[in-house]
Formats: sequence, structure tokens, C-alpha cells
Amino acid sequence: MKKYFLLLLLLALCCTMSFGQELKDVNEAVFKAGEELTYKFKYGIFTGAEGHLKVEDGEAIDGHATYHIIADGNTAGSFDFFYKVRNRYESIVDQKTLLPYLYTETRKEGSWKHTDKVKYDQAGNKIIANKGTFATKGKTFDFVSAYYFARGLDISKIKIGDKFELPYFLDDGVYTLSITYAGKEIVSSAIGKFNCLKFNPTIIAGRIFKKDSKLYLWITDDNNRIPVKANVGLIIGSVTMDLTAAKGLKYPLNPIK
Repeated sequence: MKKYFLLLLLLALCCTMSFGQELKDVNEAVFKAGEELTYKFKYGIFTGAEGHLKVEDGEAIDGHATYHIIADGNTAGSFDFFYKVRNRYESIVDQKTLLPYLYTETRKEGSWKHTDKVKYDQAGNKIIANKGTFATKGKTFDFVSAYYFARGLDISKIKIGDKFELPYFLDDGVYTLSITYAGKEIVSSAIGKFNCLKFNPTIIAGRIFKKDSKLYLWITDDNNRIPVKANVGLIIGSVTMDLTAAKGLKYPLNPIK
């Protein structure tokens, strides 16, 4: 069970892409180089893992300035003793369009290791990955770039109950995730209380999630649009993701007093 704590971070990243049925261009990034976000994942009262997101200036590609976005995740505490996880997900995106050029992942979970490298040809509508070349339609993202692109989308007309389909590339193909907007709530985190937007992505029951499991994600209802908290029920217990630190944000983060 321990290796699935970090799955919540990936789901949280991709779920924030659900702000519009048609992915229009983003006029301006709502983040900047130097932004860093830190999360803790708890199984019951125990901290099972930690996640860290950061944005850096990347090297230019074909004359285009880029961001280098890094998502790290690792087990913590006693969980780290019994089952060690060290995962890193990286995305290189165009600073203007926020579309990805390159995605890489290095995952070490116990004795299991996995690496992947994905090149995006947005103009040619194709993806070149370890397992072959895949055709795409329209804008296509990885988990990490999806989240950072989505933060700049217009959600001014979103209504409770609106459902969206999220296409994303993972491992060996393009998949779709269904997501429902569930309204606004005030949510407490380790660094304060925030006005948030709430989303409910569809998850598949199986080895990790029980049949009636619900995944909920809360994102700040401000210009930053960062995940504050997420929760999902497992076959036994539940996992909660909590924002524990945020710095280098482009806009002020104003908790409710």
C-alpha cells in the first residue's frame, strides 16, 4: 500500500486541468521561476510520504524560453523504513504556450525501478515515448505540465455539476479522466485556511480503491490556483494530501484570518 501515497500527488496534478472542455490558450502564466510547493501525505494519523514541486528556468529550445518543472515524491517516517520510494517527474514547457517539449520520470519503489522519456511534437500531433510513437489530437500534456497549464485557464463560468474529460499521456498511450466540479468550500491546511474550489475526479476501483471510493481535491480560489488538500478513500482507510509550505508564488497567498 505504501507505494500508492504518491499516486495522489499525480492525480492532484492532472485533475486541475479540468477547467474547460476546450483547452484555449493561456494568456499569461500564473506562476514564475522560483515557486516551490511542499505537501505531506497522511494515512490516518501517520505521515507516509512527502511531495515537492518547484519551477526553474530551463534551457532554451529552438530559441524558445522554457520552464523546468520538477515534482519529487518520497516515503517518510516508518513507511520509508518498510518500503522506500524515491520518485521524480520532470517536465520542460514553453514559457509562452506552457505546452510540454519533454517529460521524464525516474521511479524507485522498493526494489522496482522504472524510467521513461517522452518527447512532444505539438505541431506534428505526435508523442515519442519509450514504447513507441503515438498520435494525438489537439493539446496534449503529461501530469506535471497539465497542472501548470490549467492554473491559467478561465473558470469564471464554471457551475456545480459540470463534468469535463481530461486527455493525458501516460506510459503507453493517451487516456481520459472524467472530473466533476463540486463547488466552493473553506479548507484548512498546515499553513492556514483558504477559500477553495472543489473537484471530484472519477477513480477506478481495484487493488487500491474500493468500489465507492471518492477522490476530492481543493484548489485555492485565487490567482495562484494551487492544491491545498486532497483526500481519497482506500480499501483500508484513506490518504490525505496537505499543503505544508509555499514560497516564490507570483501572487500573494492570503489565508483567511
